[in-house]
Amino acid sequence: MNEPNQTNPPKQNRDANWATPVDKMNVHDIPNQAINLNVQGRKPMSPLQGFGQLWQKTYRIRLEGVTITPQEVVKEWKAHFPEFWPKGNDFYGPLQGVKPGEVAVLNLAMPGGAKLSTGIRVIYADDESFSFMTPQGHMFAGMITFSAFKDADVTTIQIQALIRASDPIYETTFRLGFGHKQEDIFWFNTLRNLAAYFNVLDQQPVLQMVCVDKKVQWSEAGNVWHNAAIRTAVYMPVHITKRIFSKG
Repeated sequence: MNEPNQTNPPKQNRDANWATPVDKMNVHDIPNQAINLNVQGRKPMSPLQGFGQLWQKTYRIRLEGVTITPQEVVKEWKAHFPEFWPKGNDFYGPLQGVKPGEVAVLNLAMPGGAKLSTGIRVIYADDESFSFMTPQGHMFAGMITFSAFKDADVTTIQIQALIRASDPIYETTFRLGFGHKQEDIFWFNTLRNLAAYFNVLDQQPVLQMVCVDKKVQWSEAGNVWHNAAIRTAVYMPVHITKRIFSKG
């Protein structure tokens, strides 16, 4: 019998960090209070499938004054991901947590007290980063990557989004400014909450924003059919009625 080769150990299987590509998202293990809409059966949408201008937005905050590795940050971030979101926004993920292939339902706070039901799919996760892809109907088509790294010996937390508005309605909100503003406030508050978790209270997040492609993709204008904001608004009276009668 041949002895195992001790000089060339097998390389780590990086494929395990990537989710298997799928045509449609499937939702599992979501609590009853979640507004489970606009996710089940929806296609994952890359930036190539969106309508609006293509943006790369990079949000960062430095953990000055604390000794912590990027790996420790990402481990805690994945374990407690929903806890760092701004109040009024809900992340309903499976019990397995942030792992490749998992799908979560999001109930996001909108102006005027409205809610938007959408979701994400985890497409990648390792010790230093994890990435989400959005479904049809989300505000934007694209990918968001969450990571941590060393910058001049200071651990820095980063959220980087490569996104296009999904349809002409969402693109209008971005062109008018309040679409970008709402998204920026959301991620700024998330980074502040995460920094506070590591006892960093005196640092402010920064944003670097680059328009990668100024053109819109008129061939994708039909994405408006899946617009999650419209579909959630239409569904809300049904959801409220169900909640009332379930308490009876």
